Amino acid sequence: MYPALAVAHALRDARPGLELAYVGGVRGLERRIVAGVGDLPYHELVVRSLRSGGMNAHLVLDPLRLAASVPQAWALLGRLRPDAVFTSGGYLGIPLVMAARSRGIPTLLWEGNVVAGRATAAIGRLATRVAVSFPPTVDAFPGRSFVSGTPIRSFAGVDRAAARRSFGVGDGDRLLLVFGGSQAVARITVALELGLERLLAEWRVLHIAGEPGLPHAEAIRGSLPAGVVDHYQPVGFLTDRMTDALVAADLVLGRAGSSTCAEVAAVGVASILVPYPHAGDHQRANAAFMSDRSAAVMVPDAELDGDRLLAEARRLRDDATRARMASAARELGRPDAASLIAGELLAMGERRPLPSAQAGA
Repeated sequence: MYPALAVAHALRDARPGLELAYVGGVRGLERRIVAGVGDLPYHELVVRSLRSGGMNAHLVLDPLRLAASVPQAWALLGRLRPDAVFTSGGYLGIPLVMAARSRGIPTLLWEGNVVAGRATAAIGRLATRVAVSFPPTVDAFPGRSFVSGTPIRSFAGVDRAAARRSFGVGDGDRLLLVFGGSQAVARITVALELGLERLLAEWRVLHIAGEPGLPHAEAIRGSLPAGVVDHYQPVGFLTDRMTDALVAADLVLGRAGSSTCAEVAAVGVASILVPYPHAGDHQRANAAFMSDRSAAVMVPDAELDGDRLLAEARRLRDDATRARMASAARELGRPDAASLIAGELLAMGERRPLPSAQAGA
């Protein structure tokens, strides 16, 4: 969702009068977030945006919703008559790309992981063009893919000194930003709690706990000794201040989703990546790509506890060590990914030569 919105912003920057529409699923969170963007109509398919894990009724209902969404998407595109379609993949993209192909509408698929998911791999066989975040993924879509990077929020104009002051970080402080993305983060939260008091002797910690986890995080803060309690700042979400938090941070602890990897690279900040161990193990490949290039530290989910977190944080307390990692991350960054994809979409919609094909030539 957020990479798609980043592309929408880039399209508007390139063509202020461009007409855009967003096609989503039936889950309410997606509709609420898109509603906050402004002038971006939301169209809903009966397919759910995200699939559930485990044995439940959705194992039967999801295929039925998918089948019903194909004619629904076909009719929707007939009404909207778009010049091009962009999808960030996943379950929702299947009916949309099928309908676009049947109507002769060019489609651009973005794959954010090193290892393509099953739904994205299926969509890639139908899409006109495929943009990928990591160079190794090009081989999964031979003849139709190019490396764009991950579309992310813009960090242009964010002043690090001002961002640090806004979070109460002094000149001599080191800030650890802890967040987990959209996947389950229980392991990270438990490890942080177990090592927190010792960690706060050397770090300030800004913890994005999520709204459900915020009461527990605030209770933890209330139990901390007076000497370190001010070093721990739990918040539910940061929304618009997330750019400030990333620029202000000296170290990031989080999952290894495509957007997290792209943002720490774009900012140039050292990170400890803890791959989500499910969902096809895609995040492990993302984290391995970063760690193999000395751009991050990868800690398997099963190995993260309070002691391991403290050991890694103490090693990365050294400014020179972090600087080397941050420099390696910055070399992998592609902060212009949203603009590149927007340019490709505009060329597709106007039936012009594709910038990616020209660059490849």
